[in-house]
Amino acid sequence: MLLGSDMSIQESTHSPAKAAGDSGPVRRPGLILAFLCLAGFMTFLDVSIVNVALPTIEDELNISTTALQYVVTTYGMLLGGFLLLTGRLADTLGRRRMLQTGLLLFAGSSLLAGVSQNAAMLIGARGAQGLGAAFIATAALSLLTNNFEEGAARNKALGAWGALSGLAAVAGVTLGGLLTDGPGWRWIFFINVPIGVIGALVAPMVVGESRSAQRTKSFDVAGAVTLTAGLVLLIFTLGQTVSDSNVPTGRVVGGFILSAILLASFIVIERRAKEPLMPLGIFRRPSLRAANGIAILLLGTCVTLFFFASLFMQQVLDYSAVKTGFAYVPLAVLTAVGAGVASQIVTKVAAKPVLLVGLALAATGMMLLWRAPSDASYLTDVLPAFVLMGLGLGMSFVPLQVSAFAGIEERESGLAAGLINTAQEVGGALGLAVAATYAFRRVDELTAKAHGVPALVQEARTTVFHDAFLVGACFAAAAFVVTLVLLPFTKSSEQSAAVPAHA
Repeated sequence: MLLGSDMSIQESTHSPAKAAGDSGPVRRPGLILAFLCLAGFMTFLDVSIVNVALPTIEDELNISTTALQYVVTTYGMLLGGFLLLTGRLADTLGRRRMLQTGLLLFAGSSLLAGVSQNAAMLIGARGAQGLGAAFIATAALSLLTNNFEEGAARNKALGAWGALSGLAAVAGVTLGGLLTDGPGWRWIFFINVPIGVIGALVAPMVVGESRSAQRTKSFDVAGAVTLTAGLVLLIFTLGQTVSDSNVPTGRVVGGFILSAILLASFIVIERRAKEPLMPLGIFRRPSLRAANGIAILLLGTCVTLFFFASLFMQQVLDYSAVKTGFAYVPLAVLTAVGAGVASQIVTKVAAKPVLLVGLALAATGMMLLWRAPSDASYLTDVLPAFVLMGLGLGMSFVPLQVSAFAGIEERESGLAAGLINTAQEVGGALGLAVAATYAFRRVDELTAKAHGVPALVQEARTTVFHDAFLVGACFAAAAFVVTLVLLPFTKSSEQSAAVPAHA
């Protein structure tokens, strides 16, 4: 029942915020919400849908195990690196126009990914997908916040968005398993093509155009390029630390130093730019500041879960791809349940206590996976962890979105959408890289000790995945602490009143 509150939203959204250049009054808010959530759902889905197919892709395209993570992280890096720029472009050139641009780019790059013949082609197509997703995510979320007034109406709309963003991650692994064992892994990408094209064509019939009243005369391309380069280099360097080859220490250290220089340069550029990509003053809002930090940690947990749980079930428990996908169904259902409960509670109480409960459940679920044995039973070992993770993720994504937009003005909606989406995507990519770096550090040692004995090999793999689940649990625990200490205990209306109009 994620969209079951459309009627109540329609009744309470009688005077939505309007942006300069809107084509007319907001009509059919339920239809608008469904359309925008579907667009966002598609971009979130592609973060996790490839996870179950990774072993199959690895075999068919002959991709090395350590390079396999780039099929996931390249998408997140390009998406995360360009979200701030695409958010500003949406505010200035038109949010619906940028949504249509993203949908068409996403469809084209998905087609390219589906016909890929080697690792380079697939990873490149995933990067193009990430760029298209950056246009979609910021434009859709910005349109959503501008079509629903802050308060109960926007909280319900953001609740649906947050619920679907969490549900998409779970639905992705289920659908990925069905497609991989069915028509083949390439259909993971082919299904995006008609959805993207049709979405771009029907967008003008569903949602009006809108843009900020304050026109931007120039774009901070230097900031966008510097940020993206710094993040991509950081992820690549982390990946090098788990490479099968003997990577020189100097190259690794140099990579970390250069990425730090690029990210520091981005801050300098933003301080000096006349129209910065990310005006640093927006971080004076404590709710937004805390929400973005929490998002990085939460998505680190989420992506670590799906990447390593999929490998654990297939490489240790010997599940097929389709069985792995079905194993995630309870997690998907409970994510929807948790999100539905949270979307109702956040309209009555502050987001903070709801988020704390969700994060506590997620951390506990990851700890259960950390203790799952190499001969784990689904019913007694895996399912209880998935139950807690599902409820925890569902109850976390909704209040996180509400907190990120508390007090945000119309002119800043694209920037705010870019920030929270950047935090989520970069958090997922960085979290996976950190978890992989820690978990794979002992692969050679454990493999040597196994001496090819099947039982020992399976035990070695279990140890690797246990280390990854422990890292994911630490991410969730850290997010809990940040929420407890830094997130204001206020509702969105109170936060709006407490923040100056021009931060």
